[in-house]
Amino acid sequence: MIPVYSKDAEGQLRRMLRRAELSLGRPEAKIAAEIIENVRARGDKALLEYTRKFDGVALENLRVDRLEMALAHRQTPKPLLTALRVAIKNIAEYQLRQVPHSWLRKAGKRSRVGLRYSPVSAAGVYVPGGRAVYPSSALMNIVPAKIAGVPRICLITPPGRNGTAHPVILAAAVELGVDEIYLCGGAQAVAALAYGTETMPRVDMIVGPGNIYVTLAKKLLYGTVGFDKLAGPSDCLILADRTANPEYVAADLLAQAEHDTLASALLITDSPALARRVASAARGQLKKLARREVIAGALKNHGGIFVIKDRADFARLADLIAPEHLQIILKDADAVADKINNAGAVFIGPYSPAALGDYIAGPNHVLPTGGTARFASPLGVEDFIKRTSLVEYAKSDLKSVQKYIDLLARAEGLTAHAASVNRRFN
Repeated sequence: MIPVYSKDAEGQLRRMLRRAELSLGRPEAKIAAEIIENVRARGDKALLEYTRKFDGVALENLRVDRLEMALAHRQTPKPLLTALRVAIKNIAEYQLRQVPHSWLRKAGKRSRVGLRYSPVSAAGVYVPGGRAVYPSSALMNIVPAKIAGVPRICLITPPGRNGTAHPVILAAAVELGVDEIYLCGGAQAVAALAYGTETMPRVDMIVGPGNIYVTLAKKLLYGTVGFDKLAGPSDCLILADRTANPEYVAADLLAQAEHDTLASALLITDSPALARRVASAARGQLKKLARREVIAGALKNHGGIFVIKDRADFARLADLIAPEHLQIILKDADAVADKINNAGAVFIGPYSPAALGDYIAGPNHVLPTGGTARFASPLGVEDFIKRTSLVEYAKSDLKSVQKYIDLLARAEGLTAHAASVNRRFN
């Protein structure tokens, strides 16, 4: 089920990593562009038409009634509400440490320069629907926005066949103090948040993962509104040696593959015996899992176990892959983790599975995918905060730098820039 590569393992790994770029020239991009323009021109009417077409639901109202939210919350089992509250608490405590603070410092004798941090005015959180229900996505996107101080936060999610959002999504929104929820999905939801409609006021920032049309819509609307990142299929890399429990490793690979048939789940090990045992354990565990067809598809096309003889190559290959999730189950796990620079989140030791980070540990599970951990970071408070430069100079301090401004401006041929300073002293 999971391919095992012992001969030319690194070469095979490199071939697997040739990811197709999410090009705006692909057919889905043309469809997304048409949807965006239709929503921009026709607003709610276009949204309702697309909901009938793509979701098979004829809605009368796009916004979820608060009474419906309260009812869903009241009917949610208490143990599940407790789990939501524990997750919210842990996520909030982690995000609080990321809050930046404005500052001013002295410049010259009587002047000041500084930096002011302020939240965006409105954020839209996209929570996917379809194959699964993702209350954890609501938590991970809304909590940092709350901590950042965003005044208006709305949630948008595709409706189910019953014409409303899943009750656990509504319950999570109540726990988070968000009562503005809209029923819409796909590229049309992104367009509605970016431009606004009769029902839905526009936002300044859109966060949350979605399907290929959501991602392409983000790419097309970049510059019209702010975005977190272009999320691709989820991916995971596990580094393990003979000290690892093959049942644990297999379970973690299967958990990652559960997301989607496009999800990637990779294992690098220096132990041929562990490779065989993990492959065998995965076959046995798969039979008992509800989403086994999805998992099998992902592992067949985007999964692999690679036996690499030289342990010194582990960190190098991990940085090459730049995984969204990196699990390290090695005897010297801490030492190897210190050498790796490119990963969205690192999970160290046999009792730190990626699923822990997905739900309850506190760090955000909205992570850079598709190798973008080379330059991108997890979602956090900073994504909802703008920086504004502050400059306040006294006349004497401006006079002290006048000649330098004059020289630099004239070197660039911008004489009006020079004159705007010189005129104050002539």
